[in-house]
Amino acid sequence: MNQASSARIIPVDPFDYLVFGGTGDLALRKLYPSLLQRDADGQLPAKARIFGAARHDGDRQAFVDQVKAHCREYLGPQFPEAAWERFAERLDYLRMDVTKTEDFARLRDILDHEPDAIRVYYLAMAPSLFGQTAANLHAHGLHENGARIVLEKPVGRDLETFQQIDDQVRAHFEENQIYRIDHYLGKETVQNLAALRFSNILFTHVWDADYIDHVQITVAETVGLGERAGYYDRYGAMRDMVQNHLLQLLCLVAMEPPSQLEQDMLRDEKLKVLRALRPWGNTISNDVVFGQYEKGNIGSQEVPGYLEELGADSRTETFVALRTYVDNWRWKGVPFYLRTGKRLASRHSEIVIQFKNVAHSVFDETITATQLQPNRLVLRLQPDEGVSLELMTKDPGPGGMRLRQAKLDLSFQKEFDLHFPDAYERLLLDVVRGNSTLFMRRDEVEAAWQWMGPLLTHWQDSSDKPRPYAAGSWGPLDSNYMIYKDNNRWHEEAPA
Repeated sequence: MNQASSARIIPVDPFDYLVFGGTGDLALRKLYPSLLQRDADGQLPAKARIFGAARHDGDRQAFVDQVKAHCREYLGPQFPEAAWERFAERLDYLRMDVTKTEDFARLRDILDHEPDAIRVYYLAMAPSLFGQTAANLHAHGLHENGARIVLEKPVGRDLETFQQIDDQVRAHFEENQIYRIDHYLGKETVQNLAALRFSNILFTHVWDADYIDHVQITVAETVGLGERAGYYDRYGAMRDMVQNHLLQLLCLVAMEPPSQLEQDMLRDEKLKVLRALRPWGNTISNDVVFGQYEKGNIGSQEVPGYLEELGADSRTETFVALRTYVDNWRWKGVPFYLRTGKRLASRHSEIVIQFKNVAHSVFDETITATQLQPNRLVLRLQPDEGVSLELMTKDPGPGGMRLRQAKLDLSFQKEFDLHFPDAYERLLLDVVRGNSTLFMRRDEVEAAWQWMGPLLTHWQDSSDKPRPYAAGSWGPLDSNYMIYKDNNRWHEEAPA
């Protein structure tokens, strides 16, 4: 049986997708390529329209050419030539200033040509403009008939600024119309985490402190600032990655099984985890490492340090490693190590579940402790999405009992002969379907900011500088010392 035949392509209802910030980096690199891939798979209805809205002068043809160039660059050999012309017909460009109410009157006239279409407003722009955009949409009746509004992260810099911006949007849209996006929740492996945990008895009874020694979550990037220098220096790794991506992954690992994988039931369980995270006390300096990259080598290419790229002095962290705990019955005493950074040794994201070692060794003294390694379950989120289970096995051949660690490896791309959608492909159409399961509810975001608040304040008030690390390394040595204190190792250093 061809594995591709098991994939179900379910078309969505007619929609109008309006991307504010429609010529920005996110829209060109992620949103349009994702919608193009869904169109190539036959998932977009005939009447679907896609609008890019931005302030600068432009016309439709120039916009279509720009989208095509970026889709071709981003998708590479997966660019669907046969589907492009159909997709191009859906595209249109709107010159709009979200601070001018008259531009929304013109938008209403355009959208009213398809009054029954589901309307989605994707705010791929500065969060400071979210409130005014929502107000102008409301003032012209564009919030009605189940319209949805998508908020790109991070919204705010702390709990107070998040609440201010979110309140401005909620004054004009109902909670069930607001989709706070975190694209990591749309990744195939993240989806598969629920399948692994809740459909395999192999794991359901060992997913707790009795059997699991610790959990590692790593999101590593090789890129530097690129075109995001101004944004990144204002937010840093804590706000850009930890508050949303890493905490959401932690929640999916640690949450209790919901009675059903229904949107609010799932989000209720994630919220319980966030509220169970151990509050920060006077151990922050022992539990958190902030770093900033210096010049070094990514592969064979020498790259400048953060301050050289930025062209200014800055204490902004480009690396964070931290240890935290979920203080509940299931996870009592189990450390969760979170790590993220730019200009690291490789681009990969993974979740490592390290189990405890066997309670008693039946082997003689020739099998040393270094040979007898604990089992590890590794979920790879990127670049090669999949799952591996590291087990102890006998090394083949005569000469006595020799043990070594071996992997049972599942690569999704190799196992299933079909196109695996980018996270945005799933999430963009989930908005059209009205399915908010993989989006963050307001109380989730508030709980994440509340937990991070003391940590952000500590770093802001500190006179310490971030620990330096060479580009192309795995971050500051202090992050190794932090985990060594618990007699653990980061996954790339663990014995294999």
